[in-house]
Amino acid sequence: MSKMEYQVITPEGVEYLKSVTAPDRVFYGDEIEYDYAHDEMPDFGTHAPDVLVEVLSTEEVSKVMRYAYEHCIPVTPRGAGTGLSGGAVPIYGGILLCTEKMNKILEWDLDTMTVVIEPGVLVMELANAAQEKGVFYPPEPGEKTASVGGNVMTNAGGMKAVGYGVTRNYVVSMECVMPNGDVMQFGSNVAKNTSGYDIKDLVIGSEGTLCIATKLRMRVIPQPKVSYTLLVPYPSLEQCVGTVPKFINSDLNPTAIEYMPKSLLDEAAEYLNKIMPHRTADSYLILMFDGSTVEDVERRCDAAAQICLDNGAEDVFLCNTDERKEAVWTVRGASLEALKASTTDMDECDIVVPRNRIADFSKFAGTKMKETGIRISIQGHAGDGNMHIQLMRDDMDKKLFGERCPKLMEELYAQAKIMGGQVSGEHGIGHARVGALETFMGPQMIALYQAIKNAFDEKHILNPGKVIR
Repeated sequence: MSKMEYQVITPEGVEYLKSVTAPDRVFYGDEIEYDYAHDEMPDFGTHAPDVLVEVLSTEEVSKVMRYAYEHCIPVTPRGAGTGLSGGAVPIYGGILLCTEKMNKILEWDLDTMTVVIEPGVLVMELANAAQEKGVFYPPEPGEKTASVGGNVMTNAGGMKAVGYGVTRNYVVSMECVMPNGDVMQFGSNVAKNTSGYDIKDLVIGSEGTLCIATKLRMRVIPQPKVSYTLLVPYPSLEQCVGTVPKFINSDLNPTAIEYMPKSLLDEAAEYLNKIMPHRTADSYLILMFDGSTVEDVERRCDAAAQICLDNGAEDVFLCNTDERKEAVWTVRGASLEALKASTTDMDECDIVVPRNRIADFSKFAGTKMKETGIRISIQGHAGDGNMHIQLMRDDMDKKLFGERCPKLMEELYAQAKIMGGQVSGEHGIGHARVGALETFMGPQMIALYQAIKNAFDEKHILNPGKVIR
């Protein structure tokens, strides 16, 4: 459906929304704060909604969606708004349906190792609550203030995905509101299930284009008792990422395998005013090992250190205290904010390539940086090939950057495709990467995506313009 076919919400419609929610949770026109017009990447565009509705229950979401469906008004679901691809931006106006206040942890069931939550619960809140219960919620994206519902709808990964998997691995079941207001349950709290199509896993990662999750049953696991980190400097990127397959093919089972170039490590450390050891190497590998005993974790760290040294590492620094571990992982987590603070404008993506092509892709990007004059930073998850790539304007003329940056991004995506990669490893498509997805997938796959969208949302009112056109 095109923008011209959507209806504009009327003052009477606003009053109806107030009647099914509450007058103090419905905001119209100039009452809406600017922050709701964008996510964490305003460079992808700002679009104000016509009306903002803060919902508190499945029933309220259902009534809002039924009204929107009957009147053909676009609805954009939004959690904490920490996305990086424009997925929660209301590009067609309409209703911005905010689930931030649906933030209760409803039920713990430690017999089945599950917890029932509302979608607005923050990742750090769930992680902390799990720790208090003596269990562990592993998914840890870079933004701890992201909502779990948003993580589910983007299938967020994070630094511990190598050892523990991504968000999808922790979703047991979902209560969802369909575009027409119907309430449905996907998945169930059983250990095995081959009953029909797996709609739950289809919905996870759908970026709010198919339905809206209003209740989530999430899996938790036993809490690891010991966690150590290794910081490993290398003289070259090739040697750094070239070591990664040695860990993947071993029985050492690392929790995380990250890499950072020296330039970014320096920027992040200086941004945080942190002291990091050995800041003279070209590239750095950061490894995490979790376990149940000190002896087991130390054994695996010793073996990993030897692998690193055998493959060209200059040294291996063991971080086995909270202070040392916090210093390393805080610097790694601050990389995006440090880059934002270092430049004027930037574009960002999270291309994923086979693990053994990270160095090749980085070399290609380095060549393009020299050709275009645009500073490129690459870091990310060496353990799964997911690279976070930033293009910085710095002091380049804004118009010139606006001309060169899209072309450079197209070339980076094209190279990733040649290497057997994909558009995104965890940030999602949103509206910023729709064109790239079409190029990667081709018309046959896009037609299948559109058929799935039509089956859920034939009026295309739910998060229109995201993932597919």
